[in-house]
Amino acid sequence: MLEDLFKIVKTRAGDDNKSDKKAKFTIPDDLLFKCPRCNSVAFMDDFIGKSKVCAECSYHARLTAVERLNITIDKGSFQEFDATMTSKNPIEFEGYPEKILSMQNSTGLKDAVVTGECTIRNKHCVIAVMDSNFMMASMGSVVGEKIARAFERATEKKLPVVIFCASGGARMQEGIVSLMQMAKTSAAVARHSDNGLLYITVLTDPTTGGVTASFASLGDIIIAEPKVLIGFAGRRVIEGTIKQRLPDDFQSAEFLLEHGFVDMIVDRKDMRRTLSRLIRLHTKEGAR
Repeated sequence: MLEDLFKIVKTRAGDDNKSDKKAKFTIPDDLLFKCPRCNSVAFMDDFIGKSKVCAECSYHARLTAVERLNITIDKGSFQEFDATMTSKNPIEFEGYPEKILSMQNSTGLKDAVVTGECTIRNKHCVIAVMDSNFMMASMGSVVGEKIARAFERATEKKLPVVIFCASGGARMQEGIVSLMQMAKTSAAVARHSDNGLLYITVLTDPTTGGVTASFASLGDIIIAEPKVLIGFAGRRVIEGTIKQRLPDDFQSAEFLLEHGFVDMIVDRKDMRRTLSRLIRLHTKEGAR
């Protein structure tokens, strides 16, 4: 409806300026949001005000790391870890340093994950947020190192860990070095768990590849946002391997919940409250 309205306004504005061929009426690109799932249209300000969730179909759009932190943690509580850590070029992949620099300039991030210590409704924890705007949050040496260090600090301080996962998988530009991060992060998770500490993963859209096959699937409690894509390999690879047709929704959060791979699906508006409640129930700090 809003699209039709603006088409009429635009047409009328054009009629008023027939005598001036240079006069143009343009609609800003960021004025409206069109949902890719239900095609409903809303003002961008309203959409952002609802934490980028479609009011009609509850489509959860992707958030930047900064946006995620702003709606999750207590204001002023975040103390970032390893803020200046940047990637080298371990296998001398052509054009990789330039790609990293371009991503840093466009996103304002040093790499695809932000880690730090914070409180969520006054519950202390270590948090990590992956940002799909940075090379699809692929896991390279920096992502793996920052995740591992976050767990090490949490283990030392006896704090729970919350990770918002989003990734396209391992970072091909770092070759075998990127694959080694799966073992390193998993070992850090194991040490944290051996100390009896809580680890919560929140799977967002998309969570795939080596991240799914390592720390994203090792949480004591695994949460997913509604209808997000979660998987390891792509459909064609899996079907070609097992020689079977897979269900259309086999990599959706709802399918994984039904089959026991996810513990709960939580709407974005309820995520902050849910995380604080889980931390309170499962930690000594919360028991006091």
